[in-house]
Amino acid sequence: MENISGRLAGEDDTSFEESILDKVEEQNNTLFIAFISIVATIGGFLFGFDSGVINGTVDGLQQAFQSESAGTGFNVSSMLLGCAVGAFFAGRLADKFGRRSILLVASVFFIISAWGSGVATGSFEFVIYRVLGGLAVGAASVMAPAYISEVAPARYRGMLTTVQQIAIITGLFMAFVSNYILADLAGLSTQKLWMDYEAWRWMFWMELAPACLFFLMLLFIPESPRFLVVSGRKDDAKDVLQKLYGDAAGESKVNEIDASLAADKHQPKLSDLFDKVTGKVRKIVWVGIGLAAFQQLVGINVVFYYGAVLWQAVGFDESQSLLINVISGAVSIAACVITIAVIDKIGRKPLLKWGSIGMSVTLGIMVYAFMNSDVDASGNLVLGSMGTVALVAANAYVFFFNMSWGPVMWVMLGEMFPNQIRGSGLAVAGLVQWFTNFVITWTFPMLLTGVGLAGAYGLYTIAAVLSVLFVIKLVHETKGIELEDMQG
Repeated sequence: MENISGRLAGEDDTSFEESILDKVEEQNNTLFIAFISIVATIGGFLFGFDSGVINGTVDGLQQAFQSESAGTGFNVSSMLLGCAVGAFFAGRLADKFGRRSILLVASVFFIISAWGSGVATGSFEFVIYRVLGGLAVGAASVMAPAYISEVAPARYRGMLTTVQQIAIITGLFMAFVSNYILADLAGLSTQKLWMDYEAWRWMFWMELAPACLFFLMLLFIPESPRFLVVSGRKDDAKDVLQKLYGDAAGESKVNEIDASLAADKHQPKLSDLFDKVTGKVRKIVWVGIGLAAFQQLVGINVVFYYGAVLWQAVGFDESQSLLINVISGAVSIAACVITIAVIDKIGRKPLLKWGSIGMSVTLGIMVYAFMNSDVDASGNLVLGSMGTVALVAANAYVFFFNMSWGPVMWVMLGEMFPNQIRGSGLAVAGLVQWFTNFVITWTFPMLLTGVGLAGAYGLYTIAAVLSVLFVIKLVHETKGIELEDMQG
């Protein structure tokens, strides 16, 4: 009776109120985490837009700069050299100046590149602006997922980091839509549109609005708490973590992060990537390099960068080719939405494995379609009845990539490295990812004229098959593991 009367008298009112307050605090913390994650993913949107916008400008670049296949390939892929450098130095500089600071610099480079690429009057000038954009894309590609991983709780870290891939694909999709609309308004991408400038130049200038928004929104988010602890700013880190996780959990997390760092508390450096006992590169670094390389060796960016060229080469006109790109972008977004729903339930490794299997099959079908097509008097493929097969297989391939390697590779790179080597590990993996991207993109026009579509896609099929074996043998699951518990 005393217990009952105590409850009736309000003995439990305090605990009930505390429970309500805890839930309100947790909801506020979650909203704050969601907000700063969304801001970080604007960098992913720009990454996608800047990568995809080139797709509709290839004809304009060829006409304006009088370039042949190798020159066009370099104009298109020049950004990727900047990406490789940007990814490498962003990872290193972020350990010195902070994740948010590097994203701010990247946003400025996005603005300069978008404006300059549209006003360029020659290949050299164009390449300079594209390389600046590449520095921004490279920095955003490694820093946005790293930043999200370092602020998000383990239970939905995969979901929030996957939003980064949706942002990338949305950026690609919006670039394709923008290219399609602008080319349609002008008649062709090479025709004059507004203010006596060609449509292809306006395709680049469309990026200015989101680039400026990214810069402004970055001013309202905090620095990564893991970076703050590494830098010895534990009080600042505690303030951020308490906003993210609540007072008690935030204070506890500071100590966990501090304990996960090197025993002598030295600043992160590249030599941390080597095992102190054996003197060899840590196994986890090789796994990161493998993930970064295979994501590009399967040829996905050939579809994104040269989609219009690819479909025109097999019989579609420019308008139809640009519309196919829009469809591919929509398929990519749908695939990423599925990944968001399941990545924190079934894990990263199963998605990678089945994605590799799906890409191997669909790429193989595309090779078969290209091999069994006719050739016209100009030497171009005429797919005929194989056109539908190739189109369906290509979009299925895009779907498998974007439900697996597209988002999951970035999720894993952002979370798989221990705190002490995360910046350096991302620097090396990001460098490899973008350099591989550059090689694949630069060589495609030459492969197209040398071994044809079937030969080029045959190479990408082999890489997809090898990626299955890589995932099964070397990749370990990271689902639900706290960043402080990652083993290197």
